[in-house]
Amino acid sequence: MSRAIALSALLFVAPFAASAEIELSFYGGAQSAPASDVSVRDPQIGNDDFSIAWEGKSSSAPIYYGIRATRWQNDEFGYGLDFAHNKVYPKEGELPAGYDVLEFTDGLNTLTVNAYRRWSHAFGDVTPYVGGGLGLAIPHVEVTNGTSETFGYQVTGPAATWIAGATYPINDQWSVFGEYKGTYSTNKADLDTGGTVETDVFTNAVNMGVSFNF
Repeated sequence: MSRAIALSALLFVAPFAASAEIELSFYGGAQSAPASDVSVRDPQIGNDDFSIAWEGKSSSAPIYYGIRATRWQNDEFGYGLDFAHNKVYPKEGELPAGYDVLEFTDGLNTLTVNAYRRWSHAFGDVTPYVGGGLGLAIPHVEVTNGTSETFGYQVTGPAATWIAGATYPINDQWSVFGEYKGTYSTNKADLDTGGTVETDVFTNAVNMGVSFNF
């Protein structure tokens, strides 16, 4: 999936590369998620409603990461694509009776189209920025309850993201950045036994990354 996202980003920015500043960014960090309500409607599992407290396990394989492609129209405004490989695991003891697995760990992926505002060199060489956008949630849905087992990627609903951070140049082409990044996704996934699982998830992340400009 990450190769497909990278190819999409390149196809997105290629027509503009000759006439604008293009920035490719790669980031990782610490990502978490608060509890959310889960609703299961399935002819085999039955009807379940419960809340799960999540954790991100950012450094556990597969790790949390993101890829971003931005076209800066000028010194202030830009837009682009952002793919984030978020993850949510139930905390220990959170799974309801009968469930062996219920998680989005490869991952709770989001792909958004974002707009950005930056303030170039507002604090010496430091450039703060904010951004936000809308797109899709594409999680890897993993649910096991008895003989019902769902395991695979699905497009489950809309997603939104919001970002605030600052970047610092290393040289004319490379820079480093730190940021806060939040996401919201509404997920309605199909179960292999004919039902659905639904949950809306917020994630919070503190990211560090590197960008290449051309």
